[in-house]
Amino acid sequence: MDRTSVIFGNPIDAKTVKKAEKSKAKFLKKFGDDTNKTYHLGLEPIDQIEEIGIRNLVLSDKPLELPKDPLIVGNIRMGFGHYRIAMAIASCAQALGRTPVWMDLASFDATGSKMIRSQNDLYSLGSKLSQKIGLFNKLVWEPMNSEGFRKITYNAADQKNSELLAPLYADLPKDVPYVGTHVWPSQGAVHAGLTHVVNAIPDNWPMGLHLAEGSIHAVQTPFAYLGYKKMNGFAKTALKPMPDDALVRVGHYIDHELVENIEHDCAKRIERLETGAPVRFLMTVGGAGAGGDLYLAMTKHLLPYVKAKKAELWINFGDHLTMWDVFKKNMPELESQCRTFFNDYKGLHDWAQTLDGASEGGVTVFCHSDIFEAVYSTNLLMRKCDVLVTKPSELAFYPVPKLMMRHIGGHEVYGAIYARELGDSTFECETASALCDMIDTLISDKAILKALCTRITELKGTGVYNGGYEVVKLAIRGK
Repeated sequence: MDRTSVIFGNPIDAKTVKKAEKSKAKFLKKFGDDTNKTYHLGLEPIDQIEEIGIRNLVLSDKPLELPKDPLIVGNIRMGFGHYRIAMAIASCAQALGRTPVWMDLASFDATGSKMIRSQNDLYSLGSKLSQKIGLFNKLVWEPMNSEGFRKITYNAADQKNSELLAPLYADLPKDVPYVGTHVWPSQGAVHAGLTHVVNAIPDNWPMGLHLAEGSIHAVQTPFAYLGYKKMNGFAKTALKPMPDDALVRVGHYIDHELVENIEHDCAKRIERLETGAPVRFLMTVGGAGAGGDLYLAMTKHLLPYVKAKKAELWINFGDHLTMWDVFKKNMPELESQCRTFFNDYKGLHDWAQTLDGASEGGVTVFCHSDIFEAVYSTNLLMRKCDVLVTKPSELAFYPVPKLMMRHIGGHEVYGAIYARELGDSTFECETASALCDMIDTLISDKAILKALCTRITELKGTGVYNGGYEVVKLAIRGK
């Protein structure tokens, strides 16, 4: 079915449609036409994160045999964010009695997968350039991420390109519950004829980019709900709104094990504050090292506090050990002070289990070449930290006190605004000076962290962190 020429009853101009068709043709020419090819899939365990029991879809010579009561989590790796949301959905699926099945659309040797990888490479390059070249960030990256991706015409091109993904779904039953944690897997599933597709939209800035007509669109906030319902700003003139059955506000996409333990974890944080224990800071430097200069500045600022046993610092370098080399070069004294877990996920896991009690203090750094371990390491330590230092990406929605860094891309701005208004985060601190000042405040004024913890516990009672469960229920039920 053509979903490029008309989107939710809104006709797309002929010039945009022609451009979309050319885009698809370009990828077919570059990567080959596999439209009529039948891809069979098989299942492999993902042993790295046994906590959530995920099975991974891989190419196979035989038709797929799904486990009982499956839920497919369609995703791509674009940074860590979409993987993290996918892990949250998988965790909630398991908690609700479903077997989560991982489908990374970028991982296959197929035309659609190659298209995704090429697009992701461009996005990653743009993100890195935006951090190094201020003029590029101001004139290109920020406008594209806030306004360029917002237009409904951008969705038209993506819809046409995502037709290339349909062959990968041949083995899936049409009525299998399916959650896409990026719009391309959601669009691909719809093009393949799946009927129980939920499109789990990230961020808090409504954009035409994220539309996958034919799916149920899940959003995390009231602001996102109204923006998508009206398709506000998606075109120069008012558009027909999204139908009622196409859009649902569900709450935040959070892993079951994090939601289940909110009261316990916040009580432990308050206990540490009241007994004068060092304040535990967890930094999510991640794979790309976005905001690297800010992380360096904060680490240098925290080291005297660590030495004085007023703070403890944990740093996740994701899957890029090169960032650790940057830190060592800028702070030669750091390495001798560190506890390290490099490609030692079991060691990190076991150490994390001890942290409800007193810790040994100091600085702990960890990095894992395996993507699942790199992402989930933050989950392990998130429960045990007092402050999560992060940019306002997907982690802006997590139930932990957050020190919010400068956004990367204009679409993240409204995540920071939402979190500070919700009351489980600081406001966005855009400079090294502002971040270090906030660190001083969080260490010296324990009432602030205590208030953040109390607020998180209150919010749990409202169901705001239950979005992962609600998405799974939507997929099982379908439209």
